[in-house]
Amino acid sequence: MAGGSGRSRRAAAWAAGLGLCAAVLALLAAVLLRAYLLRAPAIPRLWARRGGTAAFSAGERLELKEALRGAIKIPTVSISPEDLNTTAMAEFGNYIQKVFPAVFSSKFIQHEIVGKYSHLFTVQGSNPEMMPYMLLAHMDVVPAPPEGWDFPPFSAAEHEGFIYGRGTLDNKNSAIGILQALEFLLRRSYRPRRSFYVGIGHDEEVHGRKGAMKIAALLEARGVKLSFLLDEGSAILDGIIAGVKKPVAVIAITEKGSMTLNFTVEKEPGHSSFPPKETSIGILAAAMSRLEQNPLRNLFGHGPELMTMEHLAPEFSFPLNLIMSNLWLFSPIVSRVLAWKPSTNALIRTTTAVTMFNAGIKINVVPSSAKATVNFRIHSAEKAAEVLEIVRNTVADDRVKIDVVEAFDPLPVSPWDDQTFGAHIFQRTILDTFPDVDAVVPGTCIGNTDSRHFTNVTNAIYRFNPLLLKSDDLPRIHGLNERISIENYEKQIEFLFQLMKNCDIDELPEPHANSHEL
Repeated sequence: MAGGSGRSRRAAAWAAGLGLCAAVLALLAAVLLRAYLLRAPAIPRLWARRGGTAAFSAGERLELKEALRGAIKIPTVSISPEDLNTTAMAEFGNYIQKVFPAVFSSKFIQHEIVGKYSHLFTVQGSNPEMMPYMLLAHMDVVPAPPEGWDFPPFSAAEHEGFIYGRGTLDNKNSAIGILQALEFLLRRSYRPRRSFYVGIGHDEEVHGRKGAMKIAALLEARGVKLSFLLDEGSAILDGIIAGVKKPVAVIAITEKGSMTLNFTVEKEPGHSSFPPKETSIGILAAAMSRLEQNPLRNLFGHGPELMTMEHLAPEFSFPLNLIMSNLWLFSPIVSRVLAWKPSTNALIRTTTAVTMFNAGIKINVVPSSAKATVNFRIHSAEKAAEVLEIVRNTVADDRVKIDVVEAFDPLPVSPWDDQTFGAHIFQRTILDTFPDVDAVVPGTCIGNTDSRHFTNVTNAIYRFNPLLLKSDDLPRIHGLNERISIENYEKQIEFLFQLMKNCDIDELPEPHANSHEL
């Protein structure tokens, strides 16, 4: 009896062990299958890859460089909606008329000034049946005190292949680049088949209410519907995504919402020699600490960031390619890893940033009030009202008054599938223009752009600046020593030049037979 019982237990253990091994092997097979066999891109490639799509002469390359430098020298600074350098913005308008004569003299291009300083160009295509698109940029820049710069921020100094100056990356490169590409096409007697619009705003850095918002309202009033809109907001990332060796083109298909809150505590003032148990500063500081110590929930998998990782999976080196190809299994681990770094943490949750804190008037006076301002960038899976409720519950102190300064929800997620015209056109143009890029993936813009004002004229809004950015370029945007390489800028114009031509197709072809090899 005892021997039989032991054999039965051993047999059961063997069976359990074999079952476990089978389960592990099945799991391993599934992981490897998804990583190495099921790798077809969500957006199939419809055209064979080409090279040398646009050839600019030496004279044109000099011209495009000098056109950008001239624009950078115009200090189109916006500090607040009420504090804009409108003299410089008017000068910018005169400048583009001088350097782009073909654009302003073309019989099929209409130019309008909107909101006094913004510009709208209507490029009338030869086939009115084709749905138009829009290219968007802005001329205004953030302030740039000269301290800490290697060259004055509005000098457009040329040094070792770079042009230095505020606006070289954000966003005069696009404003001038779009017009430059159009100018070059017109000189080649090119007439587009598909109509398109070019919008250049003058107050994007201060919410865009007088520029892009008015352009959008004008188009809506005219009944315009766009096949897609392309604005700034992402780029080709080179060496920025850990584990990915080759540069990757990330096209943002949404952007985060934003909410700014003011927090105020009012208390009786007094002398510092007999202070109360809690001062207005202490109460408010504790509230701010609670907000920082209790971040909003991790939402990895509930927004486009999941699609980004899935599209990127084949580009990762081993073993990250296994992990990213099997997020159904590894997403809890990936979400925790992404939370470690501020740059990736911003992709997976609504972020909290205490940006201003004001209190006190004298060293021996207990202040009567303390004020703080906090900015939240809202994940695409949340709404501003939800975040406000969470903030109130986290602060949990009736002595802290909360006022909403401004709030808007995240932008809708734009289509990204095999039927999306814009996605195919972007992919084709990127792969033809940038030979080192193999992957074109959807992403999220963690900042805000003028494109958010155009949701009534299109549901296909994309944010992509066709520039190759390395990790040391990112802090230059709004920071010190903003610069663009001349080679990078030439590539941007080549992209825009080819994009305008590629948009003239009537309909998308069938997927290329060997799309996985292109």
